Amino acid sequence: MKILLETTMGNITLALYDQTPKHRDNFVELVEKGFYNGLLFHRVIEEFMVQGGDPDSLDAAPGQRLGAGGLDYTVEAEFRFPELMHKRGALAAARQGDAVNPQRRSSSCQFYIVWGTVYEPEEIDQMAMQLERYTRGQVVLTDEVKKIYTTVGGTPHLDGQYTVFGEVVEGLDVIEKMQEVRTDRSDRPYEDIKIIKASVIA
Repeated sequence: MKILLETTMGNITLALYDQTPKHRDNFVELVEKGFYNGLLFHRVIEEFMVQGGDPDSLDAAPGQRLGAGGLDYTVEAEFRFPELMHKRGALAAARQGDAVNPQRRSSSCQFYIVWGTVYEPEEIDQMAMQLERYTRGQVVLTDEVKKIYTTVGGTPHLDGQYTVFGEVVEGLDVIEKMQEVRTDRSDRPYEDIKIIKASVIA
């Protein structure tokens, strides 16, 4: 399944994974309803990610703090690590923190696209040890995963914590431009980045 996001900074084509059917079907349903049309990429952090899908961002006032909006349901977590990981270009679901959301259920509508960084081998080895310790052995970075993070890049510290359910197949250059824009203290771009239209294309 492929989704086209037409944005004010260019077009992005997303491929949704069949291994995460709950997230795939939910995202497609929202796209088909026109839910994302007019919403902003309201949270942008350089060398990390760009986030969108907050319904409160539709016609939001300049400087309005965003990020808390959602629908009246959440989506069950579908972790498929290491098969699906937070490599550069990964599409993943935002969620509330562990303290109020111990099952790590995903937001009904907010998503982010990973940019991240390209790691040195020594850095990724150190991060792998920290992750394994923090997750009590649930997240182990294999040699194959480490290779991707040292060549393609990404955000490995999010693996096993948030559901990855797709990836950018065209328009990664648009994500690169997005994550470089100037933002305010709440990481909202000073100049709005808008999803003009989202549509299912395949």
